[in-house]
Amino acid sequence: MFHWFEQRPFFFSVLLFIFVAFAGIVEVIPDFAKQSRPTVGTKPYSLLELAGRHVYIKDSCNACHSQLIRPFKSETDRYGMYSLSGEYAYDRPFLWGSKRTGPDLMRVGNYRTTDWHENHMLEPASVVPGSIMPAYPHMFTNMADLDTAYAEAFTVKTVFNTPYDIDLDGDGKVDVELGDYETAIAKAKEEAKAIAADMKNQAVKDAVANGQVPQIVALIAYLNSLK
Repeated sequence: MFHWFEQRPFFFSVLLFIFVAFAGIVEVIPDFAKQSRPTVGTKPYSLLELAGRHVYIKDSCNACHSQLIRPFKSETDRYGMYSLSGEYAYDRPFLWGSKRTGPDLMRVGNYRTTDWHENHMLEPASVVPGSIMPAYPHMFTNMADLDTAYAEAFTVKTVFNTPYDIDLDGDGKVDVELGDYETAIAKAKEEAKAIAADMKNQAVKDAVANGQVPQIVALIAYLNSLK
């Protein structure tokens, strides 16, 4: 039998491919599935954070900033612990990025503050001299779309079993509350008040006090969650 295959290189190549592919499936798929499970501490985005993520994508922040720290010393020294597959379990879509005109933002919540983000988005060069990033003053006047954020959160909870309204830590408390529409919107506005309290822009503070959520508040909530 083996002599027959040795005389027919095409069939030998097909047989070899089948064996290698089968071995790869047996080895790779189970490990891939295991590594893709949520890491300890990974939680779904709150409604306000999700609305901020929509702003981040809409204004193409991911075109210049990646969210993927590679396992190299030059990267971990600058950005922190390298990224793990399970950290992206609730990201739809993932925002790994393909270039870095600006720094990686995977763990920006560990070293930047609300006040810093406020000034940076309004006038980038004021906090990063020589920055080529454009300013985003419209974020201070345009309102975040909480309705769309709720629709997405409800969808991924229902379709993909994303663990909203569940005790993930086993401490008897719900980790990320969603609830019904009214509850979710009210909670997002309360979170917005906590963000606005650390900001200086009075127009933003007034808007939040009146029950509105400017895009900048939602965006900062999202950026603060990246750790």
